[in-house]
Amino acid sequence: MAPAEPNNGGTTGGGAPREQASVKVRAKDPKKKEEKKDDDLSEEDLALKQRLELYVERGRDSDPGVQKLSLESMRTEIRTATSSMTSVPKPLKFLRPHYATLKGHFEKMVDTDLRKLLADILSVLALTMSPEGERESLKYRLLGSADDIGSWGHEYVRNLAGEIAQEYSKRQSEDSPPVDDLWNLVVDIVSFHMMHNAEPEAVDLLMEVEDLDVLLDHVDAANYNRTCLYLTSSAKYLMAPDDMLVLDIAYSIYVKFEEYPRALQVALSLGNMQYVKELFQTCTDSLTRMQFCYMLARHGVTFELDESIIPNYDDRQALQQIMDNNEVSEGYLSLARDIEVMEPKSPEDIYKAHLLDGRGAGGGTVDSARQNLAATFVNAFVNAGFGQDKLMTAPSETSSGGSSTSWLFKNKEHGKTSAAASLGMILMWDVDSGLSQLDKYFNTSDNHVIAGALLGVGIVNCNVQHECDPAMALLVDFLDKEDSSTRIGAIMGLGLAYAGSRSDSVRNVLVPILADGKSPLDVIAFTALSLGLIFVSSCNEDIAQAIIFALMDRSETELGDPLARFLPLGLGLLYLGKQDSVEATAEVSKTFNEKIRRHCDMILLSCAFSGTGNVLKVQHLLGQCSQHLDKGETYQGTAVLGIAMVAMAEELGLEMAIRSLEHLLQYGEQNIRRAVPLALGLLCISNPKVNVMDTLSRLSHDADAEVAMAAVISLGLIGAGTNNARIAGMLRNLSSYCYKDASLLFCVRIAQGLVHMGKGLLTLSPYHSERFLWSPNALAGLVIFLHTCLDMKSIILGKYHYVLYFLALAMQPRMLMTVDEKLKPLSVPVRVGQAVDVVGQAGRPKTITGFQTHSTPVLLSAGDRAELATEKYIPVSPILEGFIILKENPEYQEDKSN
Repeated sequence: MAPAEPNNGGTTGGGAPREQASVKVRAKDPKKKEEKKDDDLSEEDLALKQRLELYVERGRDSDPGVQKLSLESMRTEIRTATSSMTSVPKPLKFLRPHYATLKGHFEKMVDTDLRKLLADILSVLALTMSPEGERESLKYRLLGSADDIGSWGHEYVRNLAGEIAQEYSKRQSEDSPPVDDLWNLVVDIVSFHMMHNAEPEAVDLLMEVEDLDVLLDHVDAANYNRTCLYLTSSAKYLMAPDDMLVLDIAYSIYVKFEEYPRALQVALSLGNMQYVKELFQTCTDSLTRMQFCYMLARHGVTFELDESIIPNYDDRQALQQIMDNNEVSEGYLSLARDIEVMEPKSPEDIYKAHLLDGRGAGGGTVDSARQNLAATFVNAFVNAGFGQDKLMTAPSETSSGGSSTSWLFKNKEHGKTSAAASLGMILMWDVDSGLSQLDKYFNTSDNHVIAGALLGVGIVNCNVQHECDPAMALLVDFLDKEDSSTRIGAIMGLGLAYAGSRSDSVRNVLVPILADGKSPLDVIAFTALSLGLIFVSSCNEDIAQAIIFALMDRSETELGDPLARFLPLGLGLLYLGKQDSVEATAEVSKTFNEKIRRHCDMILLSCAFSGTGNVLKVQHLLGQCSQHLDKGETYQGTAVLGIAMVAMAEELGLEMAIRSLEHLLQYGEQNIRRAVPLALGLLCISNPKVNVMDTLSRLSHDADAEVAMAAVISLGLIGAGTNNARIAGMLRNLSSYCYKDASLLFCVRIAQGLVHMGKGLLTLSPYHSERFLWSPNALAGLVIFLHTCLDMKSIILGKYHYVLYFLALAMQPRMLMTVDEKLKPLSVPVRVGQAVDVVGQAGRPKTITGFQTHSTPVLLSAGDRAELATEKYIPVSPILEGFIILKENPEYQEDKSN
């Protein structure tokens, strides 16, 4: 039988296929598809769909009573579905085809309550049906009734907040109608969010509409802590002046709820000393005031209490004594005794040469004076603040290196300066003992020893203030001496002793040196640095002008000297962290000599935006590093350090900066590569991150000697005061590897001293109070040290190695010391663990993880947080760092079951 021809359309046989084809076409008909879709619905959903369609139909009825009933029924259906929103609710899904119909009917309605009711329903339907960017949900909400906004559910409120932010932004950018109609809605949404544990969303909306003051009316005792935590955390990511406004609101909230220690932290973050004064006057509790003084002492800020703040003389003296940081030495030694590390250590104990294969042992004979100098620094760093060591303070018969005098003269010329000054570091913070032991060096005829003694006086007084003000009395007489090394010792000593004090009496003796044309460049350079330290973050115009004039007076050859870069650095320190306040000075710097101009620009920018996390400034500095220059420019190294100074503010920016620096290592010029290890050292200071440690270990074997030296010093910085065994092992192996290279070996020794600094009880990190605050004095000391490392050969490996003592500004005990109401040490159990970020989390989430329980005093590592493990006492400050006063809990009852 022959097959039917497929193309034969005229026969009856061809009719069947045609009939089949037509049936197939009809199967694609939309109505059929809809019927099939309806078949997939459950009986309950189908009934809901038909009910909603009936409501839509009756909502357009001419009878107002029928309209009202149908619209109210529709509203009830939507509300009951919206209250538990895991996906698009079924009523919204079923009403999607009728959205345009309802909109059309709304336009025809007269302005009645029914019209407002339909507007409310349309506002909710627009949540899923409104075209992108039309903001129809907001449009209909404004036209609807002002009923409870929360009755439609969280998702609706969240969507409405987003549309308000867009509408506000649009109206601000155009000559559009005023925004008054949005305010009532904003207040309703903020009130709803604050009552439902959504404080971050309330804050975000108020930031968008630029009126955070509304927040003060809506915070209560249950939510103010979470609100302020979000405000202070988000401030790190905001541009100026918004960051300051946000902190201002946080301060007001803390004061409103009498959370005074937190308010003081915010005031210090703002740099607002008027707020600090107000807190002392507002808070009448004597224990809280004492805690304020401990916090101010840790921050390193000078604040004079007068009769208007504390009328009673005895109370005022007691508080001033705490604020002058005179307790720190006693607390530090108490911690050392508790951990049993009082035994002095010699440099040999740190080097552990016996663990090497034998090559390292010969290192000391290569360059004896250089190795003795290294041993001096290692000895000073390791025994810092302990008051005893085996080289400088030990009596001659027990000392491994003879008496202090004999060790002093094992150093040559300028090496004696560092050796004499090392005694100041060993006796750091103990002013009375320190001055009595340094006194013997003032009677010698050797100018280098006198210079070291003067510097030692500055180091002893570093971060502490003595009621007799001995540093000024001792040092000022040596400023006019002929010998420049003696003058530098006195100038640097004043800078260290009065860092951050903004003392006019010190300014009056130092500014004339800057203006003196006969003074050598090194004296001028150190004077600029000391003035920058004393007036750090003050934006003092007189000092700025004096340094600018000194810069302009320098000759072309002088500006080519590495020490000339200290002048712009002193200028930059005046604006440390002050952001846009630097603009006028930055404009003046554009008139400087070509040799120093760009260098000055980079320093001013990086100092002014230090610790702000400003992404635009980081991009600008990266842009400077991307330029490939013909001749070796120095300013790019400063820009690399600037990236670290700006980005160190918060963890996210810090990680991004580390990745950017990796790229610079691969693609940057040699002068940029030399600065990258130093920038990494600043980003992870006293916080040995494994990835950074590995990068620096790799760079310590770099073909370029300067890169290798910078990497070695940075290994010391990231491990500073941690006793990190891995870094200590790396440095030991390096000392064996480079035993013939005296310069690199010197850097390895310095790094070894830093890692074991204070026998593991100290930190160099400028950050404290759970990384919320940074101390200007500490950061200034680190910045000076790192800038000197940019030209290691002429400064640290030359005759100015005593710039290493600028690190004394950043040295702080990394301890938690609890004291009772009479300020006597009190040992209590505390849990110490890794800090957990709880910003934006509702309820009472755990703030630490992986904790261990210890008795105070305890050591706190980078990223650690402590909390009391007993309810017997209540801490006066919520952040357990440094000195914390505990008061007895009146509601505590002993567990009698034991």
